[in-house]
Amino acid sequence: MESAPRHIVEWVGSQILPHERDVRAWLRRARMSHEDVEDILQEAYCKMAELATIDHITSPRGYFFTVAKNIAFMRLRRARIVRIESVDEIDRLDIASDAPSPEQITAARSELSRLKRLIDALPERCRRIFEMRRIQGVAQKEIARVMGVTETIVENETAKALRLIMRSMAAEDGGSHPQKEFKRGVDAHRN
Repeated sequence: MESAPRHIVEWVGSQILPHERDVRAWLRRARMSHEDVEDILQEAYCKMAELATIDHITSPRGYFFTVAKNIAFMRLRRARIVRIESVDEIDRLDIASDAPSPEQITAARSELSRLKRLIDALPERCRRIFEMRRIQGVAQKEIARVMGVTETIVENETAKALRLIMRSMAAEDGGSHPQKEFKRGVDAHRN
């Protein structure tokens, strides 16, 4: 997996992440399921991480909403496609399996191990909040109650964790020493 350039990572962290709550609320008002909202946001972040340049973006907030809207419309269009072939006809077709190859499985496991290592290296509170929010899917309000902090802190710690993870991945892929680069990023946020 190729990581985004550092300036794109920093741009996403500083200009896009602060608007996630608004985009999430907008998608929920559009009657999207929790899973669809999470998938759309994840896909939006992936699309933005693939940008070659951000020079053309004058309104990061507007851009984030537009990307999320386009992804939602694409999903809606796909869901409305009527299948012409019956199940029997599909079974008779000699179509390659969509199952991942052994190489893809190995690469995915490697990426998961890498991500787990980076999450484990986060500062304690930041890690706990990130895991509850992004991995377990716990609501911000519930995390704030359980941790005894404000929802703003939950939001900020989640964004901080994502920034640190993205920076560390970029540093690893850029050839610098991963532990030193990650530690530098963590230390900078602790001070």
